[in-house]
Amino acid sequence: MNHPEKLTKELESYGLKDFAEVYHNLSYDELFEHETNPNLEGFEKGFVTENGTITVDTGIFTGRSPKDKYIVKEETSEENIWWKNPQRKASDNKPISEETWKYLYKISGEQLSGKTLYIQDGYAGANEDSRLKIRIVTEVAWMAHFVKNMFIRPTEEELKDFEPDFVMLNACKTSNPKWEEQGLNSEVYAVFNLKEQKAVVGGSWYGGEIKKGFFSIMNYYLPLKGIAAMHCSANVGKNEDTAIFFGLSGTGKTTLSADPKRALIGDDEHGWDNDGIFNFEGGCYAKCIHLSEEKEPDIYRAIRRDALLENLVYDENTGKIDFEDNSKTENTRVSYPIYHIDNIVKPVSKAGHAKKVIFLTADAFGVLPPVSKLTPEQTKYHFLSGYTAKVAGTERGITEPKPSFSACFGAAFLLLHPTKYALELIKRMEQNGAEAYLVNTGWIGGACDTGKRIDLPSTRKIIDAIIDGSLDKAQYETLPIFGLNMPKSVNGVDSNLLNPRNLWRDKDKWDIAAKSLAQKFITNFENFTDNEEGKRLVSAGPQLK
Repeated sequence: MNHPEKLTKELESYGLKDFAEVYHNLSYDELFEHETNPNLEGFEKGFVTENGTITVDTGIFTGRSPKDKYIVKEETSEENIWWKNPQRKASDNKPISEETWKYLYKISGEQLSGKTLYIQDGYAGANEDSRLKIRIVTEVAWMAHFVKNMFIRPTEEELKDFEPDFVMLNACKTSNPKWEEQGLNSEVYAVFNLKEQKAVVGGSWYGGEIKKGFFSIMNYYLPLKGIAAMHCSANVGKNEDTAIFFGLSGTGKTTLSADPKRALIGDDEHGWDNDGIFNFEGGCYAKCIHLSEEKEPDIYRAIRRDALLENLVYDENTGKIDFEDNSKTENTRVSYPIYHIDNIVKPVSKAGHAKKVIFLTADAFGVLPPVSKLTPEQTKYHFLSGYTAKVAGTERGITEPKPSFSACFGAAFLLLHPTKYALELIKRMEQNGAEAYLVNTGWIGGACDTGKRIDLPSTRKIIDAIIDGSLDKAQYETLPIFGLNMPKSVNGVDSNLLNPRNLWRDKDKWDIAAKSLAQKFITNFENFTDNEEGKRLVSAGPQLK
């Protein structure tokens, strides 16, 4: 194939040589032809389901491999990075030497040399002045499809003189034979070099490794420019009242932001700058386990031609998908371009400043109220804590409720100290008069073995009351130990549900459970007291005498 001279020089500058055919920014129809090529084998091969969607398998990795993610330790970024160390268990940023980087970059380039290559260009970030131009080079057609879905698609005009800011070599078919002598976790690697603005991935076929890798990069650059970078969903109403939703898996972030009365800005990654809230992505990456048209109509209907399914079980004869089957993984996924959702912000995924900031938690211990209004200091504290609970069945090996803390509701993707993200969020909130609320979508009246999970209609009414401003004017009472302000009434919600201590038959047992959970918060927060801002915020959290 005759490659344009500019592209040939760029590929050679990445250390690639003798490449066979090069396919650059293919259309969806062209990608469909390549990924369903009958000559493909193994994980490279895409299968067509009954509704025209492609489905693929990602091998043993059906999720990210955080233990195999590294940041190159070099002079331009070393002082900024929140490095992992024995005292800092919350950090996920493991250093790797420039020497090891050179080796991994070399073997990645060798894997891709002499191959048919797929190059996909896109933007991370909907705002022109802060977006990152990204390029992914891979030998797998469906990975190029994944990138086309997940990132913002440049116009034909923009592609003419597109020069990437950041390049990733995705060499999923290779692995690192020297990992033990280099002191790494395994033969798999996902490594980011901020000085060279390059990344390499080897040994994992999981698409989410690309998506979250670039989220981490945006989380590095934006706060250093004074822009909040957030792991949240966002939507906006007809009155231009933007709301953002933070929450870990299982808290309802995707479900509650998909509201028929409001337009979706995005479901996972956003920034907040002088103009307002903007999406990092051009698509959505939704969980599919137990998906039904009745419960999640928007996501269900988004699964059609041009969507890409990962690790779903299907009938090879009929192409029928079984959304209930978790035999490959609980983490079955679909990626699709955002315009597969009807009710979205157009033409660009951005809106004005957020007026409401909602932290979602699924408390399995029956301690936290269904809703509480946070002070600015409590907002920082609970943002840094990023609390939810995992219950039996959500993950392999979980047999009883287990607290889970993830700084800023996205610790795995924070390259800077978490207090930097908290300060940027609070700065934007204060500039725009935004209020923060903590919403518990978990259990009340007892822990998950004796209490009941708060019903979704009640939670939706709570969200409505937050967004319409009626909770700003409510009367409040204070939850002991945690010091949280709980409304005495919410439109359409049984007032008896609002104070968790009153719902326990034995109030002494609530006190015991509350003290136990408070201690877990206090212990976790020690991760952030390595700077003055973290020390100062201890008083905004639960207090034990």
